[in-house]
Amino acid sequence: MDNLAIARVLGEIADLLEIKAENPFKIRAYRNAADTVVHEARRVADIPAAERLALPGIGKDIAAKIGELAETGTLRYHQELLEEFPPTVLDLLHLQGVGPKTVALLYRGLGIRTLQDLEDAAKNGRLRELKGMGAKKEALILKALEERQRVAGRRLMAEAYDTAAALVGELRAHAPGAEIHMVGSLRRGCETCGDLDVLAAGAPASVMDAFTGYRLVERVLAHGETKSSVLLFGGFQADLRLVPRESLGAALQYFTGSKTHNIELRDRAIRHGLKLNEYGLFRVEDGTRIAGEDEAALYEALGLAFVPPELRENRGEIDAAIAHALPPLVRLSDLQGDLHMHTTATDGRADAESMARAALAAGLRYIAITDHSQSLAMANGLDETRALEHARAVRSLNGRLEGMTVLAGIECDIRPDGTMDLADDCLAELDLVVASVHSAFHQEEAQMTDRLLRAIDCRWVDILGHPTGRLILKRDGYKADFGRVFAAAARAGVALEINCQIDRLDLSDVHARQARDAGARFVIGSDAHSPAAFGGLRWGVTVARRAWLTPADILNTRPLDECLAGLRRHRR
Repeated sequence: MDNLAIARVLGEIADLLEIKAENPFKIRAYRNAADTVVHEARRVADIPAAERLALPGIGKDIAAKIGELAETGTLRYHQELLEEFPPTVLDLLHLQGVGPKTVALLYRGLGIRTLQDLEDAAKNGRLRELKGMGAKKEALILKALEERQRVAGRRLMAEAYDTAAALVGELRAHAPGAEIHMVGSLRRGCETCGDLDVLAAGAPASVMDAFTGYRLVERVLAHGETKSSVLLFGGFQADLRLVPRESLGAALQYFTGSKTHNIELRDRAIRHGLKLNEYGLFRVEDGTRIAGEDEAALYEALGLAFVPPELRENRGEIDAAIAHALPPLVRLSDLQGDLHMHTTATDGRADAESMARAALAAGLRYIAITDHSQSLAMANGLDETRALEHARAVRSLNGRLEGMTVLAGIECDIRPDGTMDLADDCLAELDLVVASVHSAFHQEEAQMTDRLLRAIDCRWVDILGHPTGRLILKRDGYKADFGRVFAAAARAGVALEINCQIDRLDLSDVHARQARDAGARFVIGSDAHSPAAFGGLRWGVTVARRAWLTPADILNTRPLDECLAGLRRHRR
């Protein structure tokens, strides 16, 4: 099992124990263990049992449970806890603003077992019967229910990728001579995924048995010669398609989508007297096959430049491919630095030197340490005195790590009135400032817009961090006139962040493309809180590619001196 899957089980155990009102120390132990697993760079399932005990917060009992999960894909203790409650109770925990204590109150006080029970109780005003529940909480729960319905069945891209990668790895081991790939929305880099789509070309028929017999299959939904579907533990549905080797390129194109992109291609084929499907490109008049084994050759046969999967959303890519005017999209290898991360000075899990060494190992040449400012008290945020002391300590690392330069920055809170959380003379002493909103998300649109514009006006702000404040599948971004915000950032020379945390990916691809059209510049920031989190840079790059961004659009693809020259404080 991948780390996210193991952490999810440990987290659910903690939630279930909290609903049961168990010992808080036991609850905290499972939460800490889940956090450790998420931030571990290695696959915890592959770590020898004895070495798991050396991981922070992993004692003998939890290490044994991780071992059971790694070997069998399930955990008996987890199943026993689930049997004590209706399985639908866990659905309540996925609602924004509803934690285990609230679920316990709802379950014990009103017998609420399902999302429908909760919706009925909220609409009938019954939630107000419970202590601590009022009209405001009731309204927030109804809004959360509405948002939950909108994203039902979707999962985060990174979680879907890890699950699919493990499955594809098993299938490739069974059929090493075959071409086996992820397709669908996952290949296009969509921020959320529903079903996992896998394509096998030139594989033996037995690959279907390997697929339906995969160790993490909970239930076989369909088993056929060319298509099978299964439900995996953890809730993912996976579909496998089998095609002949000579149809690999056509099938890759067809099953990658998107639907609207495929319709445009099929219409183009028809206009040229051709027929396009998952098996190839054929002449209508005599059925002659003219392309299909190679995906790029298929696009070429249609008179198009190859369209990268991330662009296949019918957002102008066909016209650009006709004109051979598609942009050279940014790649992970283009990134030279990372300008957003945290250390143990605030809420990170490693010190600055450890983060710098991990960044160097990840192939980066410079980083900025940007711990939180004082308003984020829960993260032990820095006041002016501590921020400058921390900056001196961070800068002392330079010269000790060959090939790595460490900048001293801050992630400074934007207060509700738009002022910065630290004084100007402090911000001026730092190498860069990332300004971010971490509070008062429900301000009216005009107020939030003014708040962001005031932050952009501060001469020491270089980067606007996670600019819309969204949490994917959990919380919509705050309301603001982002057209005005992006235009103001472009005028002021303030870069916009594409934050790589898997539940942020903020800016989204749509907003990033809008900002690019407004003339804005970008940084791709890991927002790493541990050494393992540098691996998340790939997800930010995926968003940037879907936004049509090139290396020239992104400051941290440049050498350090050019990147620094692009920061607002050095603007001439």
